[in-house]
Amino acid sequence: MVTTLCGSWWLPKSPISTVTSALRPSVCSGGAAAAAVVAGQRRSEAGGLWWGPGTASGGLLAGGAREPSNDTVVFDPAGGQAVRVGTQDGPRRSHHDAAPVGGRWLCVVGGWDGSRRLATVAALDTELGVWEAWRAAQGNCPPAGLSSHTCTRLSDRELRVAGREGGTRTQRRYGSIYTLRLDPGARTYCYKEEGCHTVSRSGHCAALLQSPGLHQGHQLLLFGGCNSAEPEVAGRWSHGRIKEEPLVAPRLTEQLARLVSSGQGSRQGPRGLRHHSCSVVGPFAVLFGGETLTRARDTICNDLYIYDTRKSPSLWFHFPCADHGLKRTGHRTCLWNDQLYLVGGFGEDGRTASSQVCILDFFI
Repeated sequence: MVTTLCGSWWLPKSPISTVTSALRPSVCSGGAAAAAVVAGQRRSEAGGLWWGPGTASGGLLAGGAREPSNDTVVFDPAGGQAVRVGTQDGPRRSHHDAAPVGGRWLCVVGGWDGSRRLATVAALDTELGVWEAWRAAQGNCPPAGLSSHTCTRLSDRELRVAGREGGTRTQRRYGSIYTLRLDPGARTYCYKEEGCHTVSRSGHCAALLQSPGLHQGHQLLLFGGCNSAEPEVAGRWSHGRIKEEPLVAPRLTEQLARLVSSGQGSRQGPRGLRHHSCSVVGPFAVLFGGETLTRARDTICNDLYIYDTRKSPSLWFHFPCADHGLKRTGHRTCLWNDQLYLVGGFGEDGRTASSQVCILDFFI
C-alpha cells in the first residue's frame, strides 16, 4: 500500500521490512536513542553473514529508558530483511555515533553506557564478527564524555567529532571540535582538540559537503541541536584534501532538484530541531523528522528540509507533512543504491520504537 502525503510531493513506499520487537533497539545515530547505521559491503568469513549495507548497534528499547542495548542488527535491502546477529561483547551504547573504517570495521565513538558518558572507541570487526575495545594511543587528549554528538568520516584514519562534552552539571557553554585519529592496525585511537569552538549543540547532525562558489573544497556543516536555524561550519578543507568519494545517486539527486524548483516549499530552515536525520545526496543535505524545541506539545516532527548548496549563498527549502505515521525522532535516513531508507527511531509519542524500514521517494 502506498500513501500519498501533502499534495503528493513525496511518498513513503510500503515498509520493506518490519523489525521484530527484539530488534527495536536498532534506532539510529544522531538521535535520542542513537545507534549506528553505516553503508558497507563486506561478507563475514565467520558464519557467512552479510555485513551491510546497513549495520546497527545499540540504542534504547523505549523512550525514557536508561539502560542501552548491546544488540547488533544487520539490514539487507535486497532481501528486505533485518536480522539480529550473535556477536559477542557488543558495547552497550545510546546517544553515540559511528563510522566505517577500512572496509572492515564499524567504529562506535562515545555515547551513554547506562551510567556515564564515554569518549572511548569500540569497533566491530566484520571479518571476524567480533567487537574490539580499541585503546587510547600516547598523546590522547579525549573529551570529558560525549553524547548526542556527531562523528564524521574524513578518511580511513581520521574522523571529525563535534558536540558538547561532559555531564549536565559539567558541560561547557560551547561545543567542542575534535579530530579523532585511528590506527586500525594497532587498534588505537587518539583525540586532538581543535582550536575553534561551536555554539553549544546536542542532538544535531553533520554533513560533509562540497564548498559552493569559486573556491573548491569541502566543509563540514552542523545542523540543529540548538535554537539557531542556520548551519555552522565545523571544518574547512581545500581542494584535494578530502579523498572520500561521495555516494552516487543520480535519480534521487534529480528528484530533489525538481522538488526544490517546484515552488511548493517555503524558504525556511529548521529552527530549534534536534535528534533529526541528515543524508547528503549530491549537492543537497536532506534533513527529516526530529524533535522541535519551539513548542511544548506535539514536539515530534515529520517535516522535510532540503539545504541546497548549488549556489552561493546556499538555500533552505521546507516541506511539511500531514501524515502523523511518519513522525520520527532518534532515527536515521541512510542512502544506498540511489534510494533513501528511513530506519528506526521513536514515533509520534516519542516513546514507542518504530519497527519498520521504509524507502522515501520524492517527486512532483
